[in-house]
Amino acid sequence: MLPQIKKIKYLLVIAEILVLLVATFNLYFINKVFPGVYVAGINIGGKKIEEAKNILSGNIIFPESISLKSDEQNFDIPLKSIAFVWDPTKTATRAYSYHRTGNIFLNLTRQLQTLFNKENLGISLSFDEQALSQNLALISSVLTVDPIYPKLDVIGNNVVVEKGKPGSEVDQKLLRVQIGYNLSILDTSPVSIPIKTIDSTLSDKEADIFKNRGKALLNKNLTLKYNPYSLSLDGQSLLKYLDPAGDYKKEEITSLAEKIAQNVNRDPQNSIFVFKDEKVEEFTPDEDGVKVKGQSLMDTVIGNLRTLEYSEEKNITVEIPVEIIVPKIKTEDINNLGIKQLLGRGVSYFKGSITGRVHNISLASSKFNGILVAPQETFSFNETLGDVSALTGYKQAYIIKDGRTILGDGGGVCQVSTTLFRAILDSGLPVVERKAHSYRVSYYEQNSPVGLDATVFEPTADLKFTNDTPSYLLIQSTFDPSRSMLVFEIYGSSDGRVSYVSKPTISASTPPPEDLYTDDPTLPTGVVKQIDYKAWGAKVSVFYKVTKGDEILFEKTFYSNYHPWQAVYLRGIGPGR
Repeated sequence: MLPQIKKIKYLLVIAEILVLLVATFNLYFINKVFPGVYVAGINIGGKKIEEAKNILSGNIIFPESISLKSDEQNFDIPLKSIAFVWDPTKTATRAYSYHRTGNIFLNLTRQLQTLFNKENLGISLSFDEQALSQNLALISSVLTVDPIYPKLDVIGNNVVVEKGKPGSEVDQKLLRVQIGYNLSILDTSPVSIPIKTIDSTLSDKEADIFKNRGKALLNKNLTLKYNPYSLSLDGQSLLKYLDPAGDYKKEEITSLAEKIAQNVNRDPQNSIFVFKDEKVEEFTPDEDGVKVKGQSLMDTVIGNLRTLEYSEEKNITVEIPVEIIVPKIKTEDINNLGIKQLLGRGVSYFKGSITGRVHNISLASSKFNGILVAPQETFSFNETLGDVSALTGYKQAYIIKDGRTILGDGGGVCQVSTTLFRAILDSGLPVVERKAHSYRVSYYEQNSPVGLDATVFEPTADLKFTNDTPSYLLIQSTFDPSRSMLVFEIYGSSDGRVSYVSKPTISASTPPPEDLYTDDPTLPTGVVKQIDYKAWGAKVSVFYKVTKGDEILFEKTFYSNYHPWQAVYLRGIGPGR
């Protein structure tokens, strides 16, 4: 028994000695990197973080570019082009933390390992992933050999098989990893570009099977319809949906379903109403919407392709599966909307506008005539307006872009948002989002104080308000070109609220810069053309409060920071006409 006790005592003594050694070792390196730690081959063991940082900063020098090599061609990617940077502080801190993970057993294991074998850590670095991807995509486009995929063709009445040929492409994922690794350990040797083979070539047996499948479909026909739309696919058209692997091409069938959806889908049309002679009347009847069930359509196409391929059926006609979408507001709801009276009115003038701007005001304002806003719904101007471009009928007029007034599609749309903004304030509705213009626009101060404009531009600026009344709201617009006037009216059911809009407070006023003249060789000498107009800058605030009896429902201050605007002239220096 005594020898056993002595053995235990010896073991305890040894354990105590080991613990003391480990504690002493850790105490000695308490503020230092543990020995055996290297970064990119540089020894920083035993150094404090700041010392390690200085050593790394003085010894790590990156090349100007990454060199990549392949059997065919070599490439260089400048580090500047991918916004490459490295962080010496983060690198030194990570080296210091290598033995200080919070896991005592892992720490001890690493301490023992680095006593006998050095640990070479990488450099902490970063770069623009998108820029690197663009560089690699460009390199890949040079080195890629496109495969020829198997396909079926029809020559005369015969089905012919193209077996395909293999191709190759750069393994960009692996290459990205290798570039990052080489940079992290300061390996400046050229990186070998990994190439992977793409081979879908058919064997003779596979080609025969593929050909027989094509022959089975050659004289067949599949028709897909949803009145009045109809699409008929003959046998030759059906061949492209056959997958050489034995099934059907999901991508091609998805593309077919998307094409059909573009022709069949339509949004539901709410009934559009007008307030006339103190009552609501129908302006446009409601119409159900239709949406193709994409997955169901794809399943239908695949199922009928299979039927045509493996049966004696020659012609199949199927109904396109759709979902009927009922409009939110139907004609029969006219008496349940709670629209009884005018709540608010907004007016603006556009005298002096060019023809294109007047056209755009008319077109944009028409999108808001007869619009209904449900109780608790938040209304978005941009969502209701839709796309603004030449494709949707808008003409060139002056817009603000990149700090200048230039001609662009849709100039004048902000006249519409500004007028609606004023109607919202007059109606006492809570404004969720409003943004002022960059500078004072003369149209918005025709018979109106400064600070009551609202600019819109998808997707950065919108005009939004919430219908916090118990009934629907009806928006109506009136465009009067003879008086250069636009009017918005909002109808609903009054709950007794009253709105107050203060006179604008101008806290600062800044004169415009001096006129700028720019020589233009495209204009004849002596001709001067003004392309931008001066405007004073101003900081403006307008206080908005809505009350109901003695209760304040809400209040808000709208701030506008108008920058001073410079007049710009083009001065002709070219030959005379």
